[in-house]
Amino acid sequence: MREITLGQAIKEALAEELRRDPTVFVMGEDVAEAGTAFKVLKGLVEEFGPERVIDTPISEAGFTGIGLGAAMTGLRPVIDIMFGDFLTLVMDQLVNQAAKVHYMSGGKLKAPLVVRTTLGATRRSAAQHSQSLHAWLSHVPGLKVALPSTPYDAKGLLKTAIRDDNPVVVFEDKMNYQQRGLVPEGEYTIPFGVADVKRPGEDVTIVATSSMVVAALEAAELLAREGISAEVVDPRTTVPLDEETLIRSAVKTSRVIVVDEGYERYGVTAELASVITAGAFYHLDAPVRRIGAMHVPIPFSPVLEDLTVPNAAAIVEAARELCGRR
Repeated sequence: MREITLGQAIKEALAEELRRDPTVFVMGEDVAEAGTAFKVLKGLVEEFGPERVIDTPISEAGFTGIGLGAAMTGLRPVIDIMFGDFLTLVMDQLVNQAAKVHYMSGGKLKAPLVVRTTLGATRRSAAQHSQSLHAWLSHVPGLKVALPSTPYDAKGLLKTAIRDDNPVVVFEDKMNYQQRGLVPEGEYTIPFGVADVKRPGEDVTIVATSSMVVAALEAAELLAREGISAEVVDPRTTVPLDEETLIRSAVKTSRVIVVDEGYERYGVTAELASVITAGAFYHLDAPVRRIGAMHVPIPFSPVLEDLTVPNAAAIVEAARELCGRR
C-alpha cells in the first residue's frame, strides 16, 4: 500500500490498462498535451504516443460517436468528457446507440465503451460546469454507472469499466482529484454492484455517493462525539446497484439517510430511498431521509453555491432528528 491522490489513481489505472491491452485508447479534449483540464492524465501521451492518447476538436458528439464506432468494431476506447454538464451533447450516442446496440442486434454487437466525466459543485464554475447528472445515465437500461469516492475505488472501478463489454459511464468528483488514500501497488479490480461499508455503525445508516461519502464520514465522526454511531455505506455503482447491502444496513440500524450531490427531485436519493423502504419497511423506525442538491441552477456566487450542496452539518442535523437527539 502507498498513499496517492484520486487523480493519480485514475492515471495509474489507465496506464496499466493501456500497457495490458493494445485495443485500449484514450480520446477527448486536451487529454494529451494538457493532460485534461484537471491535469489528471498528464504524461500519458509521452509513454503511449498521440495514436493512443488522442486530442480531439471541441465536438463531444463527434468524438463520442467515433469512440462508439471503434468499440463496436473491437477496440476499447476511453472517452473523456471534460465536464459532466457536456453529457447533454452526447445523449444520442449514449442513450440511443451505445446502450441499445447489444439488445437491438440480438447480441451480435457489443459496445465496450467507457466514458469518463465529472460531477460536483463548489468549484465556482457556475451553472454550466457544476452539475451532478449521474441520475440521467442511471435511468437508461444498457448503461452501467460508477461513482468512485476514494483513490482505491477510482482505480479499481475504472479498470473494471475498461474490461467490461458493456458501455460504462464513470463519474469523478472534480473537487476530489487531490484527495489522498491508500492504494495497493499490485493489480486489482473492484466488481460492479458491490457496495462498500466505509464505516460500521449501529444507530443510523448514511448511504452516500461520490463526494458525499467524504461529507458522510465527516458527519459520522461528529456524531460519534455525541454518542450516535453512524454506518456509512457507499454503493460505488448506481447501475448495477447492490440492493442487498443497503437493505441489510437499514435493517441493522432501523434509520437511514441517503445523501447525493445530484438534484434531489427525481434523483438518485429517491431511487435509493425507495429501494431501502421496500426492502426494510418493517424494520424502519422512521421514514428514510433524503438530502440532495437544491432544485436550482448552480449559482456562481460562492456564498449561494455553498448553500445548494449537501454538507456534513446537514447530515448531522438529520441524524440527530432521526435518533431523537434534537
